[in-house]
Amino acid sequence: MGNNSPDSFKGQFLMAMPLLADQNFYQTVTCICEYTPVGAVGVIVNRVHPSLTGKDIFDELKVEYTLGAESIPIHIGGPVHIGEIFVLHGPPFGWEGCHMTTPTLAMSNTRDILEAVAMGRGPKSFIIALGCAGWGPGQLESEIKENAWLTSQVYEEIIFDVPIEIRWEEAMKKMGIDPALLLDTSGHA
Repeated sequence: MGNNSPDSFKGQFLMAMPLLADQNFYQTVTCICEYTPVGAVGVIVNRVHPSLTGKDIFDELKVEYTLGAESIPIHIGGPVHIGEIFVLHGPPFGWEGCHMTTPTLAMSNTRDILEAVAMGRGPKSFIIALGCAGWGPGQLESEIKENAWLTSQVYEEIIFDVPIEIRWEEAMKKMGIDPALLLDTSGHA
């Protein structure tokens, strides 16, 4: 649509609607980090890799790490660029590859932030993700029109503080939506 400003979805959450069939995105919350006329890039904030931890990433990249950093969970940021690391984080924001998403949230993907996180000197609030989610020109808009996604402002406490298994429900509740009404509740306690 011509009346959308180029940054209209940047700094927003996308919550997958239950009818979104793509298993990559089932009940996901995605933070849109970049939004331009050529498309959108986001990081899924509620999927953790079943077996990878900080230790695997730091060892692979030969990054020195401090006690405790080896158990940092690694998120599955999306099905695109699955070999690349993206760090969604709060302040500070002086990293080489730092792209501001909102005034208090950024995405970085350079070695300097990983080294700082590994040594416990990085941002206080962060998630490390492998891969990201991407949409081509107009693709996100048409998926939203088809009711695949609900959008809201980003809530940093959902990214950094809410337990991962309830982030989707909590993001829905922030919008005033009862997630149980959206789900087929048969067979669930």
